[in-house]
Amino acid sequence: MRRFEDDVAYPYLRIDYKMHLLLLTGQILMENGASTDQIKRDIFRAAVYMDIPGDNVHSHINFSTLMMSINDEKHYSYTSFAKCHTHVVNMSIISAVNRLIWRATKRNYSLEKYEKELLRLQKLRKHYSLPMEALGAGLICGGLCKLFGGDLAASLASMLCGVIGFWVRRACNSYGFNTYAVVTISAFVATFVACIIQYSDISSTPIHPMIAATVFLIPGIPLINAMDDMLEGYLLSGMTRAVNTLFTLASIAFGIIMALWLCGADDITQVHIQPDEVYISHAFAAILTSIGMSMSFNLPKRLLPIAAIGAVIAVNLRNILVIQYDANIIAGTFVGAAVVGIAGQIINHWVHAPGSVLTIPSVLPLVPGVLLYRLIYSLLNISTIDADNLFSSIQNGIEAVTIITSITIGVTIPMLFFRPYIEKYQRKKIERLLVRRYFWKH
Repeated sequence: MRRFEDDVAYPYLRIDYKMHLLLLTGQILMENGASTDQIKRDIFRAAVYMDIPGDNVHSHINFSTLMMSINDEKHYSYTSFAKCHTHVVNMSIISAVNRLIWRATKRNYSLEKYEKELLRLQKLRKHYSLPMEALGAGLICGGLCKLFGGDLAASLASMLCGVIGFWVRRACNSYGFNTYAVVTISAFVATFVACIIQYSDISSTPIHPMIAATVFLIPGIPLINAMDDMLEGYLLSGMTRAVNTLFTLASIAFGIIMALWLCGADDITQVHIQPDEVYISHAFAAILTSIGMSMSFNLPKRLLPIAAIGAVIAVNLRNILVIQYDANIIAGTFVGAAVVGIAGQIINHWVHAPGSVLTIPSVLPLVPGVLLYRLIYSLLNISTIDADNLFSSIQNGIEAVTIITSITIGVTIPMLFFRPYIEKYQRKKIERLLVRRYFWKH
């Protein structure tokens, strides 16, 4: 059996196998919803674990393809590619890959054992059963309905619509339908149910379920990742994610339009979605929304309380600043996201999870998916709307993009302003592990 010290004594020995493992690491992260910057950091750390100098590793990361080139001390170049076949969000796997790299470095894993662990991660069972995921979709819709200003009956109706929409999406996926067709059908069914519920006269805000019934379909994490990639300079990857997100939003809007037309419902884009001033209800709705999103994205159960507390902080900070102090919603959103982002960077070492895994579920309730939906809705109905409504929708779209940018800057503010110090700390940690490994070998 090949010993671990044989693998690391000569960094470029078995270089093809090492590149395969590095690309497999990046592929798993990309397919499970990691940002480009996070993928590059983890590939760098995995290369260091393999004793390949980080400066000699060059990677090009796209939404569907990863390319890697490694130069040795003789200036020979080794290049390889990997394809990304699926794109979901699974935060447990993202967190597990991050922990695996540190564990492999600390415990001197052989390359074979590292590969075995990577393959095991790909087959991990989810923390939540299908009924729990369906409940999570319902909690997202019900929680956001309350944050939009809906009453309790409207929130419960939105939960029902979200659960039904989840099972419809699940059924369509099982038949191998096109991704965008699945989103359209799910949005149609969820909105159709909400349209029927409005005639029951059980709520004083009957329109809100029609707005909130499909929010579980809104790709919040891809939206934030797209903006994060572009802010970090990965324009091609960011633009690809953004276009994919826009197609998803267009599919949602098309499904909603078809349901409203079939039911003869009125245009819902002009409904005022403003939360009330009961901050306890804000907190409760934020907790439900965050837990629902965490279930949908397979966040480890041990991190659910952290995500819930972060959501309460982010949402209530925003609402207090906007309602009590007449702050601009963009500024209020930025402050809420920034506080959560800084807190996540402080505690991530204590809970052994990447900062993004801790912070993104907390700030997702801030994502203005409804504003983006209004823009897409108006564009799809451009032949029937007047100039004033079109201009209003464009304003909504610009405001939504600005808010998403403020969320992204807020949650990444530690890396944006303190990157040199954070990276210096991480490099020292790696160096300590490498020194310990050197003495272990000798």
